[in-house]
Amino acid sequence: MNLNNIPQIKHTDSGNFFVLAGPCAIEGEEMAMQIAEKLVKITDDLKIPYVFKGSFKKANRSRVDSFTGIGDEKALKILNKVSKEFGIPTVTDIHTNEDAAMAAEYVDVLQIPAFLVRQTDLVVAAANTGKTVNLKKGQFMSPESMKHAAQKVLDCNNENFMITDRGTMFGYQDMIVDFRGIPTMKQFGTTVLDVTHSLQQPNQTSGVTGGRPDMIETIAKAGIAVGVDGIFIETHFDPANAKSDGANMLHLDYFEGLMKKLVAIRKTVNQF
Repeated sequence: MNLNNIPQIKHTDSGNFFVLAGPCAIEGEEMAMQIAEKLVKITDDLKIPYVFKGSFKKANRSRVDSFTGIGDEKALKILNKVSKEFGIPTVTDIHTNEDAAMAAEYVDVLQIPAFLVRQTDLVVAAANTGKTVNLKKGQFMSPESMKHAAQKVLDCNNENFMITDRGTMFGYQDMIVDFRGIPTMKQFGTTVLDVTHSLQQPNQTSGVTGGRPDMIETIAKAGIAVGVDGIFIETHFDPANAKSDGANMLHLDYFEGLMKKLVAIRKTVNQF
C-alpha cells in the first residue's frame, strides 16, 4: 500500500512509522476534539504520519448493557469534523455490510474488526468502497492465513489495505504477540501492530475486558524493532472512565513520551 493514497496524511517522507491512534469509541464531540488536538500536535512535532482512530459504534461487547455508541450518524459526523478541523485522515471500524457505504461517506479508512475478518461479504463491501481497508488479524488466526483476507481486497481491485496484528489468544483470558508474524504478514501487505488490543485480557468474570497497559511500551518498542510499518494505539485522557476498553488504553499524557522513544528506535533500525 502506498501511504500517500490515504487523503490528508502528512510526513510520509520522514522515514517514520505511521500511527493510527485515538479513543476506542467516540463518546462525544468535545472528547474527540480534545484527544485529536493533542495527538496532531505530537505527531506533527515528531513528523509521524497520523490517522485519527475512533469507533462510531461498538457492536462486539461482552454484555448487553455495555456502551455501544452515541448514535451512528452523530459519531460519524464527529469523525468527519475532526478530519476537517485538523486536516487529518480518520479510521473507524464497521460491523455490517451496510456500515461500509455509510461510514465511507465520513472517514478515509474502514477497519474490519478481528472477530469479523473472515466474513467475506463484509471485507468485500469495505473494499468496494475504494477506501483504504485495515484488516485486523483474528485472535484465532495464524499470520499466514491473513493472505486470504488480503486477497479478497485485491480481488475487488483495491490495493489500498493494511494488515494489523492484535495478538493471538493464549489460553482463555489472555493474549500474546508472536513477533514472528510481523515479517510473515509484511509479505502480504503493509503491516501494523495494534499495541493496546494485544494487551487485552478478554472474557473476565465481570463481563468487562481487562488489560495490561503497563506493557504498552514494551510491546510497542518490540514492534518497531522488528519492522512494523505502523502502530495502532488507543488512548484517552481518562482511561479509568472511558466507556470502552479503558483497561488497556494508554493515558494521553504518556503518548508523547512513548512516541519519542519509538521514533528513536525507528531511526536506529533504519540504519540497518
